[in-house]
Amino acid sequence: MADFNSIFDKLKDKPVRRLVVANGIDRHSVEAAYLAQQKGWVSVTITGNRRSIEQQCLSCGISSETFELIDTSDEEVAVGMAVEMARNNRSDLIMKGLISTDKFMKAILNKEKGLLSPGTLLTHITLMNTPNYPKPLLLSDVAIIPLPTLEQKKIMTQYLIDIAHKIGINNPGVAFIAASEQIIERMPATTDAKLLKDLWSQGYFPGSVCDGPMGLDIAIDKESAEIKNYRSSIAGEADCLLFPNIESGNVFYKTNTKFCGAQIAAILVGAKVPTVLSSRGDNIETKLNSIAFAALAG
Repeated sequence: MADFNSIFDKLKDKPVRRLVVANGIDRHSVEAAYLAQQKGWVSVTITGNRRSIEQQCLSCGISSETFELIDTSDEEVAVGMAVEMARNNRSDLIMKGLISTDKFMKAILNKEKGLLSPGTLLTHITLMNTPNYPKPLLLSDVAIIPLPTLEQKKIMTQYLIDIAHKIGINNPGVAFIAASEQIIERMPATTDAKLLKDLWSQGYFPGSVCDGPMGLDIAIDKESAEIKNYRSSIAGEADCLLFPNIESGNVFYKTNTKFCGAQIAAILVGAKVPTVLSSRGDNIETKLNSIAFAALAG
């Protein structure tokens, strides 16, 4: 199993990023933000009810003076304030605190006051360390786009490559995942993968090696590729997995986290700033990893 530390060590050479935590009134958000600040990765602003934030700081043994606190009347105002800071270049990163994903996303996607420019695509990228694979994997999309179109897959592929470069993978192998390596008209995952590979062959997606359609087994297991006689320079050692739909990506994600104890960092890309869309159930380690990942991506 690879280690995130070698990736996150690259933050030593980067300027401190400004992080705003939207409605950060929960213990895990406060602790993760504190640890990230102690490591020198970020400076932290937290929006939300001041008294609640101060109580969480007290329960964690952290001085609330460590952070810039912006007192707000309710959670929606807290999120609106955080988004406004990111929109107006007063923050480099934004993180979801204790608020529903729906409300958080509504603020980010707001056409007048949100963080998306016209024509941009908001998508989810996961950085995963799983015990049975020797290096980190980048995954897209396991949380946001249910059934990406070919045009969206083009953008998602480029995002994966860009993020791979930023975390130190110079020539990432991108596998376009499908249930079969055959081109089957009734299976859009295979036809889209073939078109994406053709684009790469024509010079799109520079600084990468792209291939597919490719079953998951072939993408991450050399023996499977050899048995199936699948010839590819990235077979068995892909760096990036582009899933054809949210179900396949999400099942892969949850299988690795729940059964295999994988380490996770996850962000949204495509907005004005990298966004940590942590779950309310995420532990401190995952939130800390995600802050580091966002800081590298920014």
